[in-house]
Amino acid sequence: MTEKRWLYKPIPETPDETACVHELCARLGTKGERMDHSLATLIWQRGMRELDEARAFFRPSLDQLHDPFAMRGMAEAVERLTQAIVDGEKIMIYGDYDVDGTTSVALFYGFLNKIYDQVAFEFYIPDRYKEGYGVQRTGIDYAHEHGFTLIVTLDCGIKSVELVAEAKELGIDFIICDHHRPGAELPPAVAVLDPKRSDCRYPFKELTGCGVGFKLLQGFCQQNGIPGDQLFDYLDLLVVSIASDIVPIVGENRVLSHFGLKRLNEAPRPGLKALIEIAGFQKKITDGKEVTRPIDISSVVFGLGPRINAAGRIKHAHEAVNLLLAKTEEVARDAAKDINVHNTDRREFDSRITLEALAMIEANEVIQPSNSTVLFKNDWHKGVIGIVASRCIEKYYRPTIILTESHEKAAGSARSVAGFDVYEAIEECSDLLEQFGGHMYAAGLTLQVANVPAFRKKFEEVVTRRIRPEQQVPQIEVDMKLSLSQVTDKFYRIVNQMQPFGPQNMAPVFVSENVKCHGVPQILKDKQLNDKHLKLQVYQDGTPAFSAIGFGMAHFYSNILNSPTFHICYQIDVNEFRGQRNLQLMLKDLKF
Repeated sequence: MTEKRWLYKPIPETPDETACVHELCARLGTKGERMDHSLATLIWQRGMRELDEARAFFRPSLDQLHDPFAMRGMAEAVERLTQAIVDGEKIMIYGDYDVDGTTSVALFYGFLNKIYDQVAFEFYIPDRYKEGYGVQRTGIDYAHEHGFTLIVTLDCGIKSVELVAEAKELGIDFIICDHHRPGAELPPAVAVLDPKRSDCRYPFKELTGCGVGFKLLQGFCQQNGIPGDQLFDYLDLLVVSIASDIVPIVGENRVLSHFGLKRLNEAPRPGLKALIEIAGFQKKITDGKEVTRPIDISSVVFGLGPRINAAGRIKHAHEAVNLLLAKTEEVARDAAKDINVHNTDRREFDSRITLEALAMIEANEVIQPSNSTVLFKNDWHKGVIGIVASRCIEKYYRPTIILTESHEKAAGSARSVAGFDVYEAIEECSDLLEQFGGHMYAAGLTLQVANVPAFRKKFEEVVTRRIRPEQQVPQIEVDMKLSLSQVTDKFYRIVNQMQPFGPQNMAPVFVSENVKCHGVPQILKDKQLNDKHLKLQVYQDGTPAFSAIGFGMAHFYSNILNSPTFHICYQIDVNEFRGQRNLQLMLKDLKF
């Protein structure tokens, strides 16, 4: 196993920084007590220096959302959408086939269709395999043939310059809602809503595609006197997009996630409720009563998101949208069962292709020692190559691109490592590509099959030149060192109030040094994952023993037996078993 690097976040050092934390300790305490210094430091590390900032962080409010009309093009978009509805035009809601795209379509179409049931709305999602990503000529032809005069794109369209121009010639207007990086030229749409536009002064740049669509509807509601509460009912869909698209959960995304999770836990729409049930987010307590576990960002990322994605990966994303739009629990349950079958198939493809990809790396004397991985096999399933790229990074920690053949071209998904911008690296190789787009850590690309060897060579040269040594070692960001005596129920409760956790507001990670093992550690076998986990009791002198578990960490067993003390890196969680609720340390790494 590759040894991980523990990267400690800065802690207050200067007199001003220390004074700031002391001020937070004094003013954020309750019942006359000062806040724990470590907790105040966690708040400081998250960029909060003033009391008002900290209070807003702990008490998100929908009043904190930005004015949608601060986004470039919003006034034009709202005006065109309003005109189309008033004039009874046929409006197409066009989305991508991943979680962000399908939740975008369900939110946008579901909201407008509920309010304006006499208006001709229709949603369209391209087939991943027959059409490909983003705006496609097939969709425009369909719109033209069926008399649509306005297309609203969600989570796509920012680079569709030529196709939007062609549609304009046919009398079809576009409103583009996207969050990917624009190219040098914007499409000739009525409005292009994208916070990442260089000329857009919108205060928050990290909205999802669903988030941009939500802002358009927010502006539309304000302009047309529709109560905001009607739109906020759809925040359960928006939080699924935020969690699944792995965007920073800070600023506006944090507010939207907070209220989206509240909705998801208290009154989810039938489709999401069915997914929650089928994902197994339920448990039985000792008296036989069944209760639903609270859904958090992690639950969405690992339980709901993959199932929604599976529809578009294995069959067609229409199934996911229909599930999310289901009006009854009975219809939703039937749809969720079908999607769960697709998810099982997706896992089988994922496992088989990952094994093949890792075998290719190990067998190739050129690729194995490289700074990047670019693999191509013409019969790999296009729907899982992004997942396979992530799996390869778990073993070979470097920027990775997995390619397969689609429509006689090589289509691929790229994933990256901490701190390395894979989009910019791919952009440097654009002379060999036909199409590409994405983010810092994930991107998609298409090229001629004949260009794959040249692309692999150039991409490796770019990565070798750009990547820094520290980016080639897996790292764990550690908030601070902590004594186990500080790990109390009260400490955990306040840490838990920092949720929702996600990128740029991750669940705090702590290190406790020189801990000892109480008794003999256990190895737990996991047949489903074909893995072995480590369970043990740890303590420091003068502290009680804490239960600790490390998933996939059985390889540390002999080190623990042979070491009187060791250091642990962990997060704090709660384990509930047979009606008992106890703090538990979720191990991330150990050092001896």
